[in-house]
Amino acid sequence: MPTLQSPQLKLDQADSRQGTVVAASGTWQVHALAQDNAIKAINAQLQPLKDDASVRWDLSNIDSMDHIGAQLFWNAWGKQRPAKLTLAPGQEEFFKRIEETGPLKTAQSRANRLTPVMKLGMAILVFFEHLKGFIALVGQVTQDVGRFARHPLRGPWREISANIFHAGFQALGITALVGFLIGVVLSYLSAQQLRAFGGDIYLVNLLGMSVIRELGPLLAAILVAGRSGSSITAQLGVMRVTEELDAMLVMGISHGFRLIMPKVLALAVCMPLLVIWTDTAALIGGMVAAKVELNLSARYFIQKLPDAVPLANYMIGLGKGVVFGMLIALVSCHFGLRIKANTESLGRGTTTAVVTAITVVILADAVFAIVFNGVGY
Repeated sequence: MPTLQSPQLKLDQADSRQGTVVAASGTWQVHALAQDNAIKAINAQLQPLKDDASVRWDLSNIDSMDHIGAQLFWNAWGKQRPAKLTLAPGQEEFFKRIEETGPLKTAQSRANRLTPVMKLGMAILVFFEHLKGFIALVGQVTQDVGRFARHPLRGPWREISANIFHAGFQALGITALVGFLIGVVLSYLSAQQLRAFGGDIYLVNLLGMSVIRELGPLLAAILVAGRSGSSITAQLGVMRVTEELDAMLVMGISHGFRLIMPKVLALAVCMPLLVIWTDTAALIGGMVAAKVELNLSARYFIQKLPDAVPLANYMIGLGKGVVFGMLIALVSCHFGLRIKANTESLGRGTTTAVVTAITVVILADAVFAIVFNGVGY
């Protein structure tokens, strides 16, 4: 086995006619260059010689060399062979291969030719495409509901009950927890302000109106959109990836009647119940905070609540629950059916469905606030 010698460079200042002579010796292979920071020291020696064309390079005394050692010299020569170069037998092959390889050229990225106006136009076209598909889905569900009403015994009762269980019953825990905490926070902050003006007794009015008319339905809808809406989209997306939807079409089973309509009806049924449940939890949390902060008894709270909140607000909240549930199911199914047969589309479609469902719920809540502006006061 040959003895490993460290790579060395020797600079010999010759006469003015010959110029500087750089003589290399030792082992110029990667295992020798990696020891004792040899590469750093060699680069420091080669740096002052990069632009000097009069330097003579003598590599004939090098014991052994590989492509790593040859590349160090090639970089020092400015990626071209110097005019005065002496090589040992066998070294010519390394520099010939490096010279033939030439400079590395990376592919230039294509410039984006879409202007902001073009991007806006494409976004508008995509929006109207989704709107067209959503309207078609609503029409299909309407036809399926009519078919179900004509032949109720042939309806998908098991699918409806299963969706009520998953979207409604299994969501009772999280909706109760969030509703209770929101009630505590709202009651505590309101009590701080009402106490400053001596309006402690109006906490029941404020808490009852805000929870029953707005916060209860909105909180339940957002939680169901994030929990059940994503589940619906993911379920349909997985069925697309595993080609179950295509198999259903081959067997003559309607997607709308067996998959979409049961989810829409299930959420339309369970969402008002979840709204009642969330309202109750929020009001209980508000009563607890009112007792601690303002020393208002639960009996006083319950007695004053029917007078503070007219029945119309309660019915508006239940109506919101029905509409929000149907919108969440329709939006989730819309994006679930548009998922392509790959996992990337599944993840992106599920995220888009949740965000869109929550946005649509907030927009619908704003429409309710405008339409029923003079009702319930």
